[in-house]
Amino acid sequence: MNSTKYKEVVKFKYNLTPSQLSVLNIPNKNIIPVKNFLDRKLEFSDKGNEVGSANYVYKSNYYFIRAKALQEDYFLPLMSSEAVITIRPQVFKNFNLKEGDLIISKDSNIGEIVILDKNYPNFTISGALYKLPITKNKFYLFAFLKHRYFREQLDLLVPKGSTIRHAKTLFLNCKIPFSNQKNADEVIKYVELLTRSIIQKEKEIRKKNQLIFDLVEQELLKNQQGNESRNENLKFNELLSNLRFDANYHCCDYKQKQFLISNYIAGAESIEKWGFKIKRGESLAVYQIGKSIYSNEFKNNFYILIKATNFSEFGTIKKLEYLGTSKKLSFLKPGDILISSTGTVGKCVLFNEPKGNWIINYNSVILRKENYSIRESAFVSCFFRFLKHWGILDYISAGGQGGSLAKKWETILIPKFPQLKQEEISLLYHNSTKNYPRNLNIEKFLEEDQEWNSKVGVLELDKSIKSQKKHLNKILDTIINDEKVKIDFIFLNREKK
Repeated sequence: MNSTKYKEVVKFKYNLTPSQLSVLNIPNKNIIPVKNFLDRKLEFSDKGNEVGSANYVYKSNYYFIRAKALQEDYFLPLMSSEAVITIRPQVFKNFNLKEGDLIISKDSNIGEIVILDKNYPNFTISGALYKLPITKNKFYLFAFLKHRYFREQLDLLVPKGSTIRHAKTLFLNCKIPFSNQKNADEVIKYVELLTRSIIQKEKEIRKKNQLIFDLVEQELLKNQQGNESRNENLKFNELLSNLRFDANYHCCDYKQKQFLISNYIAGAESIEKWGFKIKRGESLAVYQIGKSIYSNEFKNNFYILIKATNFSEFGTIKKLEYLGTSKKLSFLKPGDILISSTGTVGKCVLFNEPKGNWIINYNSVILRKENYSIRESAFVSCFFRFLKHWGILDYISAGGQGGSLAKKWETILIPKFPQLKQEEISLLYHNSTKNYPRNLNIEKFLEEDQEWNSKVGVLELDKSIKSQKKHLNKILDTIINDEKVKIDFIFLNREKK
């Protein structure tokens, strides 16, 4: 039976709270604290600064990164409009943010960490964040800081019970294990290669996602009919004909963008004229399906549940859930286009999994075409995400709390791009023709991996990331349990079904 020593009580300033004195024991005793990875001691200058909401401005060349940019699902920061705020130049503090810097949160989403994907010269970081000064074994440390073992340690160190938890610099006391096997250096390299590979894939997803938006916008702008849009004041008859009184729907920006779509040289048509039928997802309320069981782990005979809240900004699904119920529910079909219709409206995913017991909840709309073309469905899915990116779907959504797309589907137009352009766009999103090379080795892995990344679509990259994260976590578990790590890349060739 473990006991607490007096010196440990003194170390925690005579705090006798059980959680504060708890220790997470693991079989591997070859461990060092996070602070030993640092090139130097963490200083006050490494901590972000609070600029205050009074310094938020509508337009500026200087930006403020909030803790929301650090998300559990990503190795890279998610620079959304909620996570990055434009600020007054006078309050900007230069942190010299460079590609490869590690940024960790000490407050709120404590322990969450990301690695910067590029240089951010005009960006400053929130007071909730630290920039870690580290170069040696950086990717090895990063892998463990994204693992549940680190978070469990931090949870024991940080007092619970308050609305916002503050870790201060307690994360520096968390322990990181190293392998005890003879080729321990190769194990470190292996972990770092897998981590860098995931980072490469996340970068490639963002690159391809932006390229999709650029190609769509260029095609629209360069191929307009001779008509000119006119900015006219809103007329009463227009309100009556549309039965819409919300201001966004009638703003100039919406009208100009909608005009560019409808004025496309080859025309634009509604969802129905493209041959898609609109269907709501399943209502999972108790009065509809009776008692049910939810799980985050796969279970036999459970439905595989996709929730709209788990749609990513890149047309992928962040995580799956599982639902057990005796009620017979309608399955999704390959080629379905899934769109979040309430809350954060307009996030869109192409469903291309094999037939099975996949379902989606009522907060989503399914666009289904019986004799579908996967290329066409992928293109339509990409264009819907472009409409979200362009602000169109936010303009037409009604109601509060993120709005709803329950009405006015007939106002959503899809331009009739040439087949070659549709294919160019869709292949960036879904292209599964490239297999992983066989006989990968530790020396040439990253080079071969990047070559594969460049030839597949966003959906394939996301599927590979999920597989690699699962494998990486198994490797880290093996190190924690002081077991032998087998270094190979066989798991990559199991990704393709």
